Amino acid sequence: MVKFLNEVNIDGKTLFIRVDFNVPMDQHRNITDDTRIRAVLPTINHCLEHHAKVILASHLGRPNGKRLEEYSMGPVARRLAYRLHKKVIMAPDVFGPEVDKLKKSMKKGDVLLLENLRFYSGEQQNDPEFARELMKGIDIFVNDAFAVAHRAHASVEAVTHFAPVCVAGFLMRDEVHYFHKSMEDPARPLVALIGGAKISGKLVALHNLLKHVDKLIVGGAMANTFLKALGYEVGKSLVDDTLLKDAKEIMRTALKKKVKFYLPVDAVVADKLDKQAETKITPVQEVPPGWMIADIGPATVTLYGEALQNAKTIVWNGPMGAFEYDAFSRGTMAMVHKVADTYALTIVGGGDTDVALHKSGELHKFSYVSTGGGAFLELLEGKKLPGIAALENWSNRRQNAH
Repeated sequence: MVKFLNEVNIDGKTLFIRVDFNVPMDQHRNITDDTRIRAVLPTINHCLEHHAKVILASHLGRPNGKRLEEYSMGPVARRLAYRLHKKVIMAPDVFGPEVDKLKKSMKKGDVLLLENLRFYSGEQQNDPEFARELMKGIDIFVNDAFAVAHRAHASVEAVTHFAPVCVAGFLMRDEVHYFHKSMEDPARPLVALIGGAKISGKLVALHNLLKHVDKLIVGGAMANTFLKALGYEVGKSLVDDTLLKDAKEIMRTALKKKVKFYLPVDAVVADKLDKQAETKITPVQEVPPGWMIADIGPATVTLYGEALQNAKTIVWNGPMGAFEYDAFSRGTMAMVHKVADTYALTIVGGGDTDVALHKSGELHKFSYVSTGGGAFLELLEGKKLPGIAALENWSNRRQNAH
């Protein structure tokens, strides 16, 4: 079992908290969305209330082991200070003499943000020596970075072999709790709404979901592969021809397990995928040659909305169309409103779906929005996440030692 932050004594201790501050920025390095910073404030504030010394560490972008100024954590430190209403000390590096000096001079209630972990290749290589350096002078390691829990990186996995105490933060706790509620012990009917572009990336998740759900609703470009597998003409639509067999297998399994399986009945089709595209709405049986499916149509929105009506638990991952284009975002936005208007426990994960929720103004109506796209998907696949396994293994080692 994973130990959580509120189960250990942190008074006056030095804490190393792995967070996910990988926030989007514009070309002037202004943060455009600080959801990930706000998500860990409860953990940080809890530690400050207990007069702990708080050291925060994150990656930002993909500097690939090089020290690149455009990936510095500086803008994050400024935004975090604004959100915490207190000074945040920005470390010049991840470890080394200067950082050691800063750690030693920390007073209770101080917050120190380390530089980008991925300035060192040891982070992504899960290098034990890199992890050992990170844990110098640390009393407790806190993992509150669910979005990277599917990565066996040094600050996620290897550090648990060098920290005296390892626990999960409140964000991690919530992610695990809500996922458990949706998959292991759901109020039924349990409905999964799965969209996005590539079926290849979600094949394992779809197979695993069929073991749990009562209804499976498919949208986005991945639905095209299923439509083609049924023998429909889909024009120039994005299709993975290598997975037509798999698509048929998933539909057969759904039938065998009595899982109600939903595909689009109509679509917004376009002559090309850009802002100037000519568009029209057609039944899925009548996609014109040379055209492509770019979004679900209004009849599909109605059908899917009705399928969601009696749901007690809804898990949603991936948009219903080429959401980045305004003309093809309506299906996704309509589904946001449909899901928001149910009385179900609603759990959403996946970058693009989160964007839709923020745009819609309906965010407050959702039970839980996951901060991790890849990690959320791996949980849907039934996989054990390295970040969570590392915390469990630490607890087991501790128990066996006693």
